[in-house]
Amino acid sequence: MNERIHYTQCPVCGSADIKNILTVKDYTVTGELFPIAECGSCSLRFTQYVPGAASIAPYYKAENYISHTDETKGLIGILYKKVRKRTLANKRKLINRETKLIKGDLLDVGSGTGAFANEMLQHGWQVAGIEPDYEAKAMAKQLYSLVFTDEKELFQFPAASFDAITMWHVLEHVHDLKGYIQQMKSLLREDGKLFIAVPNYTSLDARIYKEFWAAYDVPRHLYHFSPFSMQKLMEKNGLKIIQYKPMRYDSFYISLLSSKYKNGKSRWLASFWNGFRSNLNSLRKVKKCSSVIYVISK
Repeated sequence: MNERIHYTQCPVCGSADIKNILTVKDYTVTGELFPIAECGSCSLRFTQYVPGAASIAPYYKAENYISHTDETKGLIGILYKKVRKRTLANKRKLINRETKLIKGDLLDVGSGTGAFANEMLQHGWQVAGIEPDYEAKAMAKQLYSLVFTDEKELFQFPAASFDAITMWHVLEHVHDLKGYIQQMKSLLREDGKLFIAVPNYTSLDARIYKEFWAAYDVPRHLYHFSPFSMQKLMEKNGLKIIQYKPMRYDSFYISLLSSKYKNGKSRWLASFWNGFRSNLNSLRKVKKCSSVIYVISK
């Protein structure tokens, strides 16, 4: 059944004050066009007419979908892997700092091919991983001998099981937004921390590339968060954002991809200049960074 979802109310705040503001192409798989709407109340943007949870899987089947592959196809893919080594260490240090632990129990939701889970395991953490994609799970087993569980297992863990829960560029893919956030809250220990990284459409690179901005990634990205809409989502679920952290490499990577979508090929010099400008714009205001890590507590 090819179910399509059309929102008449905002998925975060429930407001009916919504209007279409962009039409964006699926550059990764199908070439289909999808409207993106914006909520006039909480500023969330969301993709309209997305496939339901049971029918969206084919939209992830692309050889170069980096989140679910460990291949290094093309220069962008090679650069991605080079940068990933450094970002893995940065994420680990952030978790240690914010939880005040050097080892503990961690749940990684959307583990992909297992690079981050392996990083944490190698530094003493106990890690449970959730990953719905069969091929990504197979790659994690092959590369790191890691066994991840299916999405339904997320709701089988006992309450207060984890000191840290991570969702690195995952929340924008989740159909059951409220259900997931409520479950994260339940699974966190009293002093535990939730780490959510998502693209930020209020960034300068998003403004520059508009409908070509690669982080819209329709229809795989169901929601497009601003810091204000993320704040509202957390408030509505009894959680609070305690830190905003920048992901500065994302502006360069996203600008390269966006340039490719806009021009048919990546214009490297212009892309790096736009990524640099975006980072410069967010130096004093992290909430303007291309992607933001939200550190969240109960």
